[in-house]
Amino acid sequence: MAEGEEDFSSLPLPERFAHKNWKVRKEGYEDAKAQFEKTPDESAPVFTPFLQDPGIWKGAVADSNVAAQVEGLGAYCAFLKFGGVQACTRSRPYTVGPIAEKGLPCARPAGKASAQEALLLCVELDSADAVLEDLLPVISHKVPKTIAGALAALTILYHNFGCKIVDPKPTLKALPKVFGHADKNVRAEAQGLTVELYRWLREAIKPLFWSDLKPVQQQDLEKLFENVKQEPSPKQERFTRAQQDAMAAASANPAASDGGDDQGGEEFAEEEAEEVDVFDLAEPVDVMPKIPKDLHDQLASSKWKDRKEALDALYTAVNVPRIRDGPFDEIVRALAKCMKDANIAVVTVAANCVDLLAKGLRNGFLKYRSIIMAPMLERLKEKKQSVADALGQALDAVFMSTDLSECLEEILEFLKHKNPQVKQETLKFLIRCLRTTRVVPSKPDIKAIADAGTKAMTESTEGLRSGGAEILGTLMKIMGERAMNPYLEGLDDIRKTKIKEYFETAEVKAKDRPKPIVAPPKPAAPAGRKVAPGKKPALGTKRPAPAAAAPPAAEEPPAKVAPRGVASKLGKPGLAPPSSAGMKLQRKLGGPGGLASPQRRVATPPTEDAAPAPPAAPKFGLGRGLAGRPIAKPAAPVEPAPVPAAAAVNAMSAADRAELEELRAEKESFLRTIDDLKNERSKYNSQITELQNQNAQLIEDHTRDVLSIKAKETQLVRARSDAEAAEQNVQKQQREIERLKRELARALRASAISPPNAGSEAGSLGLSDSASIYQESVSNGHAARSGLHLQSRFDNSRPRSYVSATPSEEKENTGLESPGGLGPREGSGFGLGRRKLSPTYGLSGLGSPTRSSRSSAHATDDESAHRSVEPAENWKRAAEVTSQLKARIEQMKARQGLSRPPAQR
Repeated sequence: MAEGEEDFSSLPLPERFAHKNWKVRKEGYEDAKAQFEKTPDESAPVFTPFLQDPGIWKGAVADSNVAAQVEGLGAYCAFLKFGGVQACTRSRPYTVGPIAEKGLPCARPAGKASAQEALLLCVELDSADAVLEDLLPVISHKVPKTIAGALAALTILYHNFGCKIVDPKPTLKALPKVFGHADKNVRAEAQGLTVELYRWLREAIKPLFWSDLKPVQQQDLEKLFENVKQEPSPKQERFTRAQQDAMAAASANPAASDGGDDQGGEEFAEEEAEEVDVFDLAEPVDVMPKIPKDLHDQLASSKWKDRKEALDALYTAVNVPRIRDGPFDEIVRALAKCMKDANIAVVTVAANCVDLLAKGLRNGFLKYRSIIMAPMLERLKEKKQSVADALGQALDAVFMSTDLSECLEEILEFLKHKNPQVKQETLKFLIRCLRTTRVVPSKPDIKAIADAGTKAMTESTEGLRSGGAEILGTLMKIMGERAMNPYLEGLDDIRKTKIKEYFETAEVKAKDRPKPIVAPPKPAAPAGRKVAPGKKPALGTKRPAPAAAAPPAAEEPPAKVAPRGVASKLGKPGLAPPSSAGMKLQRKLGGPGGLASPQRRVATPPTEDAAPAPPAAPKFGLGRGLAGRPIAKPAAPVEPAPVPAAAAVNAMSAADRAELEELRAEKESFLRTIDDLKNERSKYNSQITELQNQNAQLIEDHTRDVLSIKAKETQLVRARSDAEAAEQNVQKQQREIERLKRELARALRASAISPPNAGSEAGSLGLSDSASIYQESVSNGHAARSGLHLQSRFDNSRPRSYVSATPSEEKENTGLESPGGLGPREGSGFGLGRRKLSPTYGLSGLGSPTRSSRSSAHATDDESAHRSVEPAENWKRAAEVTSQLKARIEQMKARQGLSRPPAQR
């Protein structure tokens, strides 16, 4: 085995990469990684086989053995890291797809991390579009683990490089599909990717895919977005090779960077981490077919509702993120005309339409600016705040499609308007323009804006004065304090203080600030060497600023030094030479005992000897006006000048270096302070977020409790209402019962009175002869039938307890007889039966009709009194009498032969 291993290790790396034994492949990957890390540069010979045949990496990153695959991914990362751009561009088409399918879902964390690092290196060295082109198709893979790995890799790419390097549009288009996946891990990774994109794009991601999500998914994402809203704007954490080269070039150029290398890199990162233009994410939409055909006819209507409905239809048509350019001239003119409408609702909707058109067309709206801006500025006289807000928003959108120089002329014109409301709103619009512009205004524009702001500060209205101060403060934030000093001359301290306050609080986006002005102090040293030997700086000359030192030394010729080089014994600053090099030399050598000391100056010749001496004069001083003075005396300060001049230059450069080091130390201290403040700010932001979450939870609990209490109160009210309804129903039933009782008593009284009369009438028929018997039988039959009918009516209207329930009771009733033993046949009617039951009449009651009538009358009175006392007993008696009548009628029919035998029935 040892000899076999030696043979394997002696094989070339490409052959070992393709070996059938996984251990040999694994060792080959390890050796390749070690050799890549030892290479001096990208042109090392070890890279040549892999550059000539980059397809061998396809098997390495997707090795069938997991242990070998981990080493293969690590070797490929080293190949990209040390092989450079050429290694990436040649191998990337063979590796990104296998890495996405086999490397990202690797079971080992080291292999997964190496796969993600390989994709990051591919983006860093090549381009993100090529990586996305091979990575996004994996989202449609049939294995959920592979899809989740691809989504996690996309999240890492956007987190490190941002949406400016990695295009988010293709990813946003593919998101709705993965949100509907059955696997929960895939959906979780999709949520993480969406939140990462929201960190960079904010609300701009919603128009592209939000409508394709379910309401539940939208709610879950909104909850996650709430946490992201509290975070600061993200910054790019990893840079491409081109960005790194640009950062290195910026740090190498002292004039381009104001500080060390780290600071230059931070500034470059901030510039690169600007907000992504979300306008490019949306697809252009042709809105012309959606605009109503009768738009102009409706806008010309005399009814304001028709005009507003037409503008509402136009608003719906142009309400898209991006509008395809088209002929909108007539529409913009119509909207400009609507700005003069008398109805404020029409003006508001028209301003909203202008806002959407300007945002949707962007630069395409530039040609319509001159049509619409002046009418909108004129309409700012409207005092209603909703109209002013709509007009201001539309003006901001129009400004974003143009630039400040295009709009400045009209803005300055309306700042002179006679209406104070128009002037105040125009001032606010100009302030917003200065805050949002990304280009520093030109010097003529700056002067015009400063003059307008200065004039506004002299207005009688407080709002106009404050607006003028804010304009000057914002302009100072863009240009710097030094550049604004000429425009602030003549203002009192109170106004300057107010401008300073607005300057400290203003936020602008213009990036071209005059930083490089302080950069060139170093070229002043050579100029100082040339001028210093022939210069005699005056006593008391002030030290000039480093920024103003270099230009005079390089531009002014030495010939101009002679007229102004007269040394003053008083050393007044007004007589000092203009050369900055001479002043620097005086600063370095002007100490006690130096060449420029007062003692040396006393020994110098008078002004008439030194004044005419040019720099090229002879050493012996054969010039004009010697006046008996020694010839060699003026040469005394000149001969030793070269040696102190060199020393002065060295001392000056050393002092500059010391000052530079001191400034750098202060800058580092300032940066550390900024970092500490940022950390404190992030800590406070997290605390604020936590407190806001707690507050939201408390509000939710309070709302839930309030709703529960309201629900209980509603139930209580309903229960009370039901109880009142039930009580009313009970009272109604009681009244009905009382009414029925009265009806029953009334019916009982009527039934107690009517039967005796019928009986007396039946009894009054008499039993004189057979004819009267026949008539009596007929009448008794009618009476029986009427009695039965009356009984049935009262039985139906009475309670069951008052009626005879069974035939046995009726039989008992019919079997009742008087104590005298008179049977049913002995009574001839209802009245007869009553006579039989009455105590007044005995068996002899069947006598004459007159006595019978009288007896019946007495019986009726007695019985009615008795029945009023006992109604139940009266009904029983009525039933008994009725039964007797029926039996009597049947007997009479049988006698007369009127009824058939029971068998024939």
